[in-house]
Amino acid sequence: MILPLSIIIPTFNEKQFLPKLLKSIENQTRQPEEIIIADAFSIDTTRKIAQKFGCKLVNGGLPGIARNSGAMVATAPLLLFLDADVVLPPTFLEETTAEMVRRKLDITSCFITPRSSLRIDHILHKFTNQYMRLTQKFHPHIPGFCIFVKKDLHLAIKGFDESLMLAEDHDYVKRAKRIGRFGYLKSYKIPVSVRRLSKDGRLKIVLKYIAIELHLIFIGKIKNNIFNYKFGHYDK
Repeated sequence: MILPLSIIIPTFNEKQFLPKLLKSIENQTRQPEEIIIADAFSIDTTRKIAQKFGCKLVNGGLPGIARNSGAMVATAPLLLFLDADVVLPPTFLEETTAEMVRRKLDITSCFITPRSSLRIDHILHKFTNQYMRLTQKFHPHIPGFCIFVKKDLHLAIKGFDESLMLAEDHDYVKRAKRIGRFGYLKSYKIPVSVRRLSKDGRLKIVLKYIAIELHLIFIGKIKNNIFNYKFGHYDK
């Protein structure tokens, strides 16, 4: 049985990337019931693009807030949270949702591959995949740019913790894993943008992610903006 699917996309000034994602969704062999754009009051044409593609539009904010806002109006029993800068291969939705049902997963995601020709980007993403694979049993991670979750599980854990500044996606999967079945999908790696790496610098980003991970392990949740996180400054 294939569950009906609602796609939820947090946005802020995503006029450059959002059309590519929405076009890739249009080209899927399996179509979602709806696409919900949770927009943090963009000052570019993001909202017009969403309306042009026939998406539902709700007010967003930081990613956790936006995802919760989108989930609140979603009508399907299966949710897919995506970031605006991913692009889906044509059979992505068909094959990933079928695998999720076949393996009886309640929350899941994909390993990642960079949309980049640089060898260093492929090395960094392979390392990330291996780290997620090794820690999934005792310190699970889930990339916020691709989260499949059953809506009843999302509601049971009361969604994303909106008080968190960073790593709200990892907190989300830790809480979800306590009552639902979690595992990574094998059918696809999701192609992701390297705009954050390109804009901020690869070494800087790697060091920041290491610091974030150490904070999560030894101190706990990140509720203050100590890592100078800025949502939506990768639009160029």
